[in-house]
Formats: sequence, structure tokens, C-alpha cells
Amino acid sequence: MIRALLLLLLPFAALANSHCQISEWGPDDQIGAANRITEVSVLEAAKLIKTGKTYSLGLTIDANTPAFPPRSLSLIIVQPNQQEGNRPNYGMTYNDDIFSGWFGIGSQIDGLGHLGVEGMYYNCNHARDFSAISGLTRLGIENVPPIVARGIVLDMAAHYGVETLKAGQYFSVDDVKAVEKKQGTPVREGDVVLFHTGWTDAKLKSDPMAWVSGEPGQSEEVANYLASKKVVAVGADTWGLDVVPSQVEERPFQGHVVYLKENGIYILEAMNTGPLVRDGAFEFLFVLGQAKVRGAVQMIINPIAIR
Repeated sequence: MIRALLLLLLPFAALANSHCQISEWGPDDQIGAANRITEVSVLEAAKLIKTGKTYSLGLTIDANTPAFPPRSLSLIIVQPNQQEGNRPNYGMTYNDDIFSGWFGIGSQIDGLGHLGVEGMYYNCNHARDFSAISGLTRLGIENVPPIVARGIVLDMAAHYGVETLKAGQYFSVDDVKAVEKKQGTPVREGDVVLFHTGWTDAKLKSDPMAWVSGEPGQSEEVANYLASKKVVAVGADTWGLDVVPSQVEERPFQGHVVYLKENGIYILEAMNTGPLVRDGAFEFLFVLGQAKVRGAVQMIINPIAIR
């Protein structure tokens, strides 16, 4: 009898120890905060277009782009079946490309299957149940719907009166609220929020190793604050969004835990925010449709801001 009772309680004990919470959208949900995007919210966000000017938020990447170790990429251009002067198809020639690399390099979106704690991921999905070597069987990047929303960029560098924040420097909730007020861009439910720290403009080309060795970023409290605002995605002009070295040594990348695992909020890394802040384009229509590679954890992206 006792043994049977223990067996019955085991699943509940495992759930308690995993520190997970079922999503507000139900136990089968795989898209998290993207549920906040509706036809009504898209139409409202489209009203932000005033000039029609577009901004590419993705960085150009190549084999020399620094990335979180051991990530890298290789590109090879080939002319298939054209060896030794062979010219098939009435003399037409063509180039193809072969890509070998990591999807988590350069400008990228982190999907909900990217990061968990002790094997537990968003919506109480455990790695042993969905993380196959051939691709995720749940929470894959192909599930993410088009992200079309109001976007804002918060100029944290200007708030501090500098061109760039320093590696290891983090900003508080009060700092974020001050920038929201100064710019007239309050964070609202369903937003895509980007932080401009000046880090990429200052370091990516001039000192790429320094760029990827550390970074300024949000405090843990900021992550909780934005999660409470029910945003769709949060990003920055840094390679990892969270401050490095971390605010609390034993909790690196805690913002990733808050956003991805606990709230189903997407993370956008290495965003090209410089042109936006230089134009004073603090509010815009944000548009992203990532490549839908089945089972992928993250994806190289080039979101578009339309002012």
C-alpha cells in the first residue's frame, strides 16, 4: 500500500523539484509569449509607420564573426556538375553555397527550447522528453509564428551620457523606467523591447575579442520587470543580452531563465540598434519571420524595423 502510494506521488514530487509552472496558455503550448500577437495587435502596431523608412536589425556575419564558444561558421561556394568546362543547360552556369555552422551566431533569436534549468524548460518540458540529437521534438524554432509587433528601443547609453556602457555594467529597473519616460516610449503588453548599450557599435569591429568576452546588460530585476509587463521578446545590441560578468556570480544569464524558461519570452541577440537611436526612431513596427528549420533551437535572423 505504502509502495503504491509512493509510486503515485513520484510524478508530483518530480514536478515540485523541477521548479516549473504550466503556461497560462495550457500544457500543450509551444509558442509562449507569441500568443500575445493577434490580428488586432498587428493592425495597431502597423499604425506606427509614419515615414516608411526601414532598418535592418541584423548584422552581417562571416567566418570571422566572434561568437559564444565554440560556435563558428564556414561558407563554401561551389559550381555543381560544372567541372572541367562542362556547361550544362545551354551554357548556363550557376553558383550554390554550402553552409556549415551554428545557428546561434551573429544576430539571432533564442527559441524556447534553448535554455532550461536542471533539464527543465518552458512549460515543464524536460530535456529527456524532447531534446533529440536530430532536432527538438517540441519547442523547435519552426513553431514560432511571425513576430509582428510594436517595437521600442531604449537608449541606455544616452541615459548614462556615454557612447557605450562597459562590460560588466548593468542597468536597473529605475534606469529603464527613466528612459521609458524620457523617450515617451512606455513598455506595453505585447511589445518587442530592445536595449541600445553602444557595445556593438563600439567594439565589434575595433576589438572583436573584447566584444565577445564580456558585455553590459540588464540586471536580473529588469528581466523580471519586463516579464511582468508581458512583452513578446527582449533584445539588445550585445551578443548575450545579460550582463557579463554576471550580476550574481552563481547565476549567469539569469535573464535567459526568466524570459525563456519561466515566461516563454523570446530573446533577440546582437541587434543592430545604432541606426535606430541615431535617427531617434525609438518606436517602430517590428517584423520577423525566421527560417523554419524543424527542431532547431535558435536561428540567425535579420528583423526589420519600419518607422
